[in-house]
Amino acid sequence: MPILDAATKAELTKLYRAADRHYHGLRHIEALLALLEEHRQAFADPEAVEAAIWFHDAIYDSRRKDNEPASAELAADRLSGHVDDTRLARIVAMIEATATHQVPEFGDVAAQKDAALFLDMDLSILGAPAEAFDAYEAAVRREYGWVSDADWRVGRAAVLSNFLARPRIFHTDILARRFEARARANMQRSLEALEA
Repeated sequence: MPILDAATKAELTKLYRAADRHYHGLRHIEALLALLEEHRQAFADPEAVEAAIWFHDAIYDSRRKDNEPASAELAADRLSGHVDDTRLARIVAMIEATATHQVPEFGDVAAQKDAALFLDMDLSILGAPAEAFDAYEAAVRREYGWVSDADWRVGRAAVLSNFLARPRIFHTDILARRFEARARANMQRSLEALEA
């Protein structure tokens, strides 16, 4: 049974349709929901993952440093009483993990796998065809329109370098096979452009 009711989805949809959402908007959520459907059989609790998808960028302001905890707090508030505490804690942890894209420690192997696949889906844009990746980069730049070009180059280069330094960007074999090589190529190309 779905965790989110129509009213909650409507509230979140309004947040994702805000004028300053150039990438972190409804299209991003729809893309993740499509990936969820494609890989539904791989999840132990697809409904919890669906809730995490809907809430993970609910609060998004490029000037804030607490978007992920604030989004998780909103999820905890809206879902409290609708799901049991253990399940809610997993949803909240998945949302908070989007800050670092490191899989949270659960005492439950199935929950750990769900979180890993959820985080990989959130990063799938990195392994998109070059044109889609470039559109994503441009959209994120618009979200940070208040940042000077010099500061953007330094900050963005640091983010890309951090991901490229990881032994693997994607935690799960299924999405690593699909996206890892192209993600590395896209980010390397972007990094070279930023440093040029």
